[in-house]
Amino acid sequence: MSFLDDTPRPRRKPSLTPMIDVVFLLLVFFMLASRFGIDEVLPLPLASQGGGGYQGAPRLVDVLPGGLQLNGVETTPEALLPALAELAASPADTVILRGQEGAALQRIVDVAAALRAAGHTNIVLVE
Repeated sequence: MSFLDDTPRPRRKPSLTPMIDVVFLLLVFFMLASRFGIDEVLPLPLASQGGGGYQGAPRLVDVLPGGLQLNGVETTPEALLPALAELAASPADTVILRGQEGAALQRIVDVAAALRAAGHTNIVLVE
């Protein structure tokens, strides 16, 4: 047998095992890095879209880091809705919701959800 033998050797097929391993590792990575929760969107109008004039008594709800204020007066979450009912002629009246510095966003979302559950349909979130 000589080194200059011209007989073709059968070609080796490349192994797909390493590529499949990489694909499965990427699949596991993206599954673990993904969020499988449902994001909630708050349907709040922006303050600049108001269009109509503000009527009636002031209804400004400040969300503080440790509590709530209605028109500058400290209140509890339980007392907020009855106090707003006295100020608003109807649930369609505008309620302004403002988060103060240091207040957690979740607190603002919770107050907005409580207002919506109480029937307030016109909530304006301001900065």
